[in-house]
Amino acid sequence: MSVVGGDEDRLTSRDVLYVSDKKDGAEPCCSTLKLFIIALSFAHFSKALSGTYMKSAVTQIERRFDLSSSLIGLIDGSFEMGNLLFLAFVSHFGAKMHRPRLIGIGCFLMALGSALTGLPHFFMGRYTFDTVIQSWQNESSRISPCVDTTAHDYPKVKMEITQDPDTECVKESGSHMWIYVFLGNALRGIGETPVTPLGISYIDDYAKAENSAFYIACLQTITLLGPMFGFLLGSMCARLYVDIGFVDVESVTITPKDARWVGAWWLGFLVSSGIMLLAGIPFWFLPRSMPKQGELPANPYMLPAPPAPGTAEHTKLTAIAEGFLPSLKRLLTTPTYFLLLCGAVLKFNSFIGLLTFMAKYMEQQFGQSASRANFLIGVLNLPVVAVGIFLGGLLMKRYRLSVVAGAQLSFLTSLSAYLLLLLHYSTKCDNMHVAGLTVAYNGTPAVSSDGQSLLSECNRRCSCAAEEWDPVCSQNGITYVSPCLAGCTASTGHGKHTVFHNCSCVLAASPVDGSTSVSLGQCPRGPDCSRSFTSYMAVSVLSSFINSLGTTPGYMVIIRCISPELKSLALGIQTLVMRTLGGIPAPVYFGALIDMTCLKWGTKKCGGRGACRMYDTDMYRVIFLGLITCLSGCSYFFIVAVIVLLRRQFYKDKATPKESAPKPGDIELLNQHPYPYPYPDHLPKAGDRGVPIVPHTPSDLEVTPNSLAGTEKTKPQTSSSKDPRDKTQRHTEPHSTPSAPQRTGSARTACSSTSAEQGQTQNHDGGANESQHTDATPTTQANESQCTDTMPTPQANENQCTDTMPTSRANDNLGANATPTS
Repeated sequence: MSVVGGDEDRLTSRDVLYVSDKKDGAEPCCSTLKLFIIALSFAHFSKALSGTYMKSAVTQIERRFDLSSSLIGLIDGSFEMGNLLFLAFVSHFGAKMHRPRLIGIGCFLMALGSALTGLPHFFMGRYTFDTVIQSWQNESSRISPCVDTTAHDYPKVKMEITQDPDTECVKESGSHMWIYVFLGNALRGIGETPVTPLGISYIDDYAKAENSAFYIACLQTITLLGPMFGFLLGSMCARLYVDIGFVDVESVTITPKDARWVGAWWLGFLVSSGIMLLAGIPFWFLPRSMPKQGELPANPYMLPAPPAPGTAEHTKLTAIAEGFLPSLKRLLTTPTYFLLLCGAVLKFNSFIGLLTFMAKYMEQQFGQSASRANFLIGVLNLPVVAVGIFLGGLLMKRYRLSVVAGAQLSFLTSLSAYLLLLLHYSTKCDNMHVAGLTVAYNGTPAVSSDGQSLLSECNRRCSCAAEEWDPVCSQNGITYVSPCLAGCTASTGHGKHTVFHNCSCVLAASPVDGSTSVSLGQCPRGPDCSRSFTSYMAVSVLSSFINSLGTTPGYMVIIRCISPELKSLALGIQTLVMRTLGGIPAPVYFGALIDMTCLKWGTKKCGGRGACRMYDTDMYRVIFLGLITCLSGCSYFFIVAVIVLLRRQFYKDKATPKESAPKPGDIELLNQHPYPYPYPDHLPKAGDRGVPIVPHTPSDLEVTPNSLAGTEKTKPQTSSSKDPRDKTQRHTEPHSTPSAPQRTGSARTACSSTSAEQGQTQNHDGGANESQHTDATPTTQANESQCTDTMPTPQANENQCTDTMPTSRANDNLGANATPTS
């Protein structure tokens, strides 16, 4: 047995000295909870910025690689695929390892993934798009206005293209590099795995119960600054041309509102990679564990005891793995947690679909550019969400809301936001008037996705290709797919300011006007559409704020309805299931249904369908909003069931005092006092009515190697009649053995069911201290008695507690569960 500082510092079998390689008194650097919260907040900010930037760049990546919405949804879902591969194991095993360092490793992996996502830009060459202006400048495009091909030099252009048809296909091989975007996003998902579950559980383990909700609310509030800056970064990059710094931007003939515009999507990924790299550095200097808030740190001159068998330092990986399946079964058989999980999956599906395609919806429905859509989301929607989450956590702390009240608050706020969401159906814009797609060439409405509808009598002599997309706008408000399909035969101006004249199809649509000119670009939306967009944003901001008020209460319900040792696993499984059943499929099926509303597809140079150029906005609105409302509406059935279960359990626990551990599957209401009466004055004591007095003979237990194995040597001592609770009267023996350190939890729990009192029983009022029970055997020292949780068995020279904690010092001999001295 190791001894430090003499007999008085000798420890019992329960508190063996822990030999460490650190110097005595040395404390880990930055061992405060607030520093960890700051570091975790920056990491959450960084990963949220990177994730939301990916959402904001969806349209740019779709156009750059000529992808469909369903395929771009699959690329976006690769983050969840990488995340779910390791999430369950990291959440379970990571809780038993060095959590801060695991979070730091995750940050470095996310930085590497973001850099890999933006890397293809440097290997793909310059971005080119089909336009009439380019065809006249470099003779590389097959798009041409409606002219008599036998009277001009344009057959030479067509002949050159025919002679070498594979030239463009060789250049187009770079489009397959979207696979690197897929892999980089998946690697970012792998790196994100330990950040949230291990970080939240770390805070909840070492923070006070009343502060935990507030800290998590602050964390989520700061986290939402990441999406705000992510969308702002996406807005800035979408406004910059993809090849900025390599081409003359003034020579580009398209604008950010054009369906062919591609912003500098790669730049944001490099920026987010650098930020994520910085976020991972502080976690390498944070400790593995720290004292819980409100508790004094350990004695600097005595090293902490090693963890009990089964903890991280002394447990092999195989031993940890044995408890995984039982813990998972126990977690999933908790009705409240399972129902919350089902409701969260449906809500997460609707949220991911909305977040992924909200900017695109604003582009197609209201005619906004990708840059402006991302900017408005970043400066209007996300700040109010951050404020709402913070206020929700403040409400939990200020009014000390119970689990039931928190669930009810979360449900009411979510339902109110859902009802506001239904108002989006009334905020709409009419389809853009495009000849051959949404209106006929004579101006009458007629929606069609058939390519042959683009041809008419006014442009049949032009030999135009129906696959081309180079829109021009006429003064009558009708957009034509290309100058050729508009029947134009002449042009003036240069670059962006080119104007086409003598357009026969324009004259057919408005013969009274007499104007036959068109300009580059699509026609703008009317003033009614601007008012509808303002209403849409107002409703969106209000519903976002109301819904966010219940985010923190709902999150705390998940944490508080399960056992503390399952918190990390519960958060990890929740994230795993939500991303598996929501994060991966939602962007794919949202994108596939959105593709069904496409009226005009782009065409790749080597053939095949490219990115969609124009959607049927009415059908887009019905499908997009319909999916969101249906998924959210179904989730409320599960949330109502959770509230019913919580109310039943709450009233059950309120009616019946909690005297035993909850059964598996029951809801454990934490932070409740284990006794139905005040503590500690009214605890039953030996001599009270119904509490027997069991006499024992004097004994003194000495700590020896044999005593640690269950054999205790005794030594007769002179009895003393002093009250053991009197701090000023302690009997001192020259051969006394060291006392067992009192455990706080055990010291507060006296022998409530049975208690033994030996020898002279003390008067509770401090009176005569030698009153003896008439039926008692020869007296012993009161300060040598040890209490047990069950009726003790008198032995000749031994008095053991049922928790097998032996021995104590003769002059300060309190049992493992004895009442502390006053």
